[in-house]
Amino acid sequence: MEKVVAVAAGATRPAICSPSLAEVDFRTSVKMSGFFNLSRLRSLQPIKALEESATASVVQESAAISDNNLCQNSTVAKSTNILWHKNSVDKRDRQQLLQQKGCVIWITGLSGSGKSTLACALSQALHWRGKLTYILDGDNCRHGLNRDLSFKAEDRVENIRRIGEVAKLFADAGVICIACLISPYRKDRDACRSMLPEGDFIEVFMDVPLQVCEARDPKGLYKLAREGKVKGFTGIDDPYEPPLNCEIVLKQMGDDCPSPADMVETVVSYLDENGFLRA
Repeated sequence: MEKVVAVAAGATRPAICSPSLAEVDFRTSVKMSGFFNLSRLRSLQPIKALEESATASVVQESAAISDNNLCQNSTVAKSTNILWHKNSVDKRDRQQLLQQKGCVIWITGLSGSGKSTLACALSQALHWRGKLTYILDGDNCRHGLNRDLSFKAEDRVENIRRIGEVAKLFADAGVICIACLISPYRKDRDACRSMLPEGDFIEVFMDVPLQVCEARDPKGLYKLAREGKVKGFTGIDDPYEPPLNCEIVLKQMGDDCPSPADMVETVVSYLDENGFLRA
């Protein structure tokens, strides 16, 4: 670099000066920065190419789906002109991520039989084991999803259907869904079973005698039903149809009531033995 410097006689002359250390550091930094940026760009090229390839594949697949299904729209009940769109991330991918298999544990039984108690204890035990669960409690669902439904027979059918559909979505997400509700009618429970792949619906029957449930009466509903203040109450003036071929029966033998821990162990053992606690 040329600079003009003063000399003793007052004249000036050009001089060649060495760059300062700061300038050397700056130049080196710029060169190195360029090198690393170039290296980084080169290293990202395969990733970018992969992303572009994947994007092109998705676009082509979407175009193919659109072309092939223009005349294949479906009608389901009252829904017309609908088309099922397949996701590139499927249930197996989600199960691999969670290291578990999605399923529905359907706990059924009379009011007061211990369904919610088992559901909460089971969810906690699985949580401690690092497994993701979600509880669909019958009463909780009636606070929101099913708040427009009564306890008439036709509304009970719809109540079970809705919860079955939501449970199916949870299972498809890879979650272990625990549904606990009276669900008194066998055909409605079987309809929920049919929504899922074979083996993914695990029916747990709380086989507790009516007199025991009525003695517990945690909500005071049996008393109101006996007094005629609550109509259509399961076990009193509305039937309960016990399962015929459920996966698990938790039966109270006489006055010997199994503890929540014992019941949880039974269900967890079933899940473990049937591969639901691993991907």
